[in-house]
Amino acid sequence: MLGKYKPLWGPKPRLKSSYDAVIIGGGLHGLATAYFLARDHGMTDVAVLEKRFIGYGGAGRNTAIVRANQRTQQNVPLYKEGLELWPILTKELDYNLMFFNCGNLNLLHSEAAMNSARMSIATAQFHGVESHLIDAKQCKEMMPALNISPDITYPILGAMYHPPGGILRHDAVVWGLAKGAAKHGVHIHQQTAVTGIGVENGKIVSVDTEQGKINTPRVLLSAGGYSAAISHEMLGIELPISVLTIQAMVTQPLKPILDHVISSGAYHVYANQTLKGEIATGAHMDPWPNYTTQTTGYYIKHQAQALAEMLPCLRGVKFMRHWAGLADMTPDMAPIMDGNDTIEGYYMNCGWGYFGFKSCNATGKYMAQYMANGNCPDMLRPFNLRRFEHHRLMGETAALMSYSPDN
Repeated sequence: MLGKYKPLWGPKPRLKSSYDAVIIGGGLHGLATAYFLARDHGMTDVAVLEKRFIGYGGAGRNTAIVRANQRTQQNVPLYKEGLELWPILTKELDYNLMFFNCGNLNLLHSEAAMNSARMSIATAQFHGVESHLIDAKQCKEMMPALNISPDITYPILGAMYHPPGGILRHDAVVWGLAKGAAKHGVHIHQQTAVTGIGVENGKIVSVDTEQGKINTPRVLLSAGGYSAAISHEMLGIELPISVLTIQAMVTQPLKPILDHVISSGAYHVYANQTLKGEIATGAHMDPWPNYTTQTTGYYIKHQAQALAEMLPCLRGVKFMRHWAGLADMTPDMAPIMDGNDTIEGYYMNCGWGYFGFKSCNATGKYMAQYMANGNCPDMLRPFNLRRFEHHRLMGETAALMSYSPDN
């Protein structure tokens, strides 16, 4: 019976011996790139190869928050375009992505954090992204359940309010992009593990899989937490990526209490209320590199304590599900989106950490442009691999650290 199923996006295709482009990884970035290759560049002879099933990795293991209030001038335009694309894609794909434009409240707990937020807000506003600094009283007016008492561990001084942000269904995005790509002729091959990448005379020539060899002049590596290992083992290219576990969980369904996404760098917690009424909440990454998706009791305790202080009405609420995913984190918490100056036809899109969901649509659009014509779009140029060699790291790490009253 399993061999006869028909995927939501169409009949199961036969693996061909050659494609114009092969994308390794059936997550959001790989599917988005395939969709835009077909839609914008007429490159329909494309294969997406996924070792397990599409959306298995980070795409299916996140809390589905989208925003464009990043700190650096290189990041903000990309995330801004991503936010603007969601309503367009919902209509274009004829698939309800469940985009809920509820806005984001990034809580601030110190004067240092307030000052850092002012800089982030100025950057956002410079790029046309709506973002405001509000005080604790205004936070309480927007979210009555919020505890603004001075008696908690990290009293709330204010927040960075970002109205364009919100949430959408991550699995709906996976299926919508798969449906759109397949409609344009892209082949999506699940349960097809890549075992090697062929290079001759400095050019990509093939991809080896468990199902057979594929001849191709272009390969995009977009395998999330497994990208660094694939790059090292199959091409000998070391990437400055650490793979860390990041955990999340949801509560039992509740009546509406959170009208916005809420986050706190000091408490290391973020939360939103899903359309089903669950409180979806996550924390910072495990502090040690690993490839496990195991969950820990420590994080259940951490989330319960943090949420109970910030939102006392949640005391006694039960956690119903708890999961973990892999975050492929670079030293500056910004991705690597680049070609390779020694291997023609090889492209990389990895190192997203826990930001990958937020701009996968816009990134797919620009990576498709890059692969189609071989010229790196201006939007992607700051995210090249050489920045680490030249010590030109981006400042997103500072944006997260500055929210802590200890920094």
